[in-house]
Amino acid sequence: MPMALSQSFKDLCAVAPPPTQPLAKLESESSSAKPPLSATRRSTAQDLLQEKYNVKAIQESENDKAEIVIVCEPEGMSLQMGGLHPRASLYEKPVNLDAAKQAHAEFRRVMREKGVRVLTVREILAYGTADHVGARVELEEFAMQALTYKLADGYKLEEIEEKDRYYLSDEYKRTVLQNMSVPQLIDTILINPTVSVAPSYRDTGLNATYSFEPLSNLVYTRDQQITTCRGIVMGRLRSPQRNLEVSLMKFCLQKLGLPVVGEIQEPGYLEGGDFFPAGRDLALLGIGLRSNFEACRQLMERDLLGTRRFAVVRDDFEQHQDRMHLDCVFSIVSDTVCIMLEEMIGVDSPTRRLVDEYTRGSDGVYVQSKQGVEFSQYMRDNGYHIIPIKPKHQLEYGCNILNLGNERIISVHMETARQIVQSPHFYGDVQCIDYSPITSMYGAVHCSSQVVKRAPRRF
Repeated sequence: MPMALSQSFKDLCAVAPPPTQPLAKLESESSSAKPPLSATRRSTAQDLLQEKYNVKAIQESENDKAEIVIVCEPEGMSLQMGGLHPRASLYEKPVNLDAAKQAHAEFRRVMREKGVRVLTVREILAYGTADHVGARVELEEFAMQALTYKLADGYKLEEIEEKDRYYLSDEYKRTVLQNMSVPQLIDTILINPTVSVAPSYRDTGLNATYSFEPLSNLVYTRDQQITTCRGIVMGRLRSPQRNLEVSLMKFCLQKLGLPVVGEIQEPGYLEGGDFFPAGRDLALLGIGLRSNFEACRQLMERDLLGTRRFAVVRDDFEQHQDRMHLDCVFSIVSDTVCIMLEEMIGVDSPTRRLVDEYTRGSDGVYVQSKQGVEFSQYMRDNGYHIIPIKPKHQLEYGCNILNLGNERIISVHMETARQIVQSPHFYGDVQCIDYSPITSMYGAVHCSSQVVKRAPRRF
């Protein structure tokens, strides 16, 4: 049975074209000098998006108007599994999934109320599969990566009867997936299962044990990629248990026709919570516990930023899980106002952040133009007024706000929201929502949203 036509699906239909062919086929056709006849009947998803819907992945400033946001609602067994042992699942606290669903639904409602197209991962994956075989095939092929069949430890293949070895094959696995419903396929991807098969010497001849590496952190869609002036750059996450998330988000982006302009390669690490665009002239990236300088080097050398200057914000002295990303301690709320953790402000702070700035020359090469500038001083030098956030409020996710553009802020912390609106330099609006069931998983509204398109004010 097709999934219900939710508001997210309506948003999706307003953004994406019908996926009539598998992505891999479209990519090969679009790169061919002489595409076959079938390719001439339909442009690639990317072409249709740019031509019909005029969609281009771009984010020049955190204060530009957000138009398209990708989120992942806390649904299904992957979150249930993560909740069984919160600490080992990278969560901060135990999770109430029903409360988390309600809080996330309210977050989506608020964004839509403010004119944002909100797309969910589950519905991107399901989009088009009921009507287009190509979309269905592509989803099955991705599920092939997530579902693993293996011989159980302690057994040799010779112990499996020859007629039963077929049930360890990709051919059998593909048959299994072809018979699944779309929600089954999506759940299979999100629980990332391994089936270990052993001989039973009775009944069907086989028995199985199951292990899972669920995508229990995918609710935080900020981390797997960044959106720059150039477009979308896929990251590389520190936690091995999150590796499949990057591939899955790339699949979703390609299905939407949003081209990926680059990918961070080993030994680089890049997580989206460390990145802030601050206009055509400046982008910032925090490095320390999660992202590293190798990722910065790749971004500069491959010209993936599109800005004249690049500020690398170094966390040399702390690197604490409670402040793992730059968006845990800092955010941009307008073109001239930012919020920042109070205790890290100043050259004498033991947890101060230091900025190395790189400037792109006429030859396109970035060279270091400043070194070791204390972060708050750097922001003031760039025309920002700083609202200091108390340590207690930072731990309650006061800094982790979402700017929908034009100083329209979603906050999860009332005291911080009050501080922002009371600033004489802030002229926008702040809406505060209860997001505590989601923050239990170690992140708030900035963490759980990926803005893939903002309207550049220069256009």
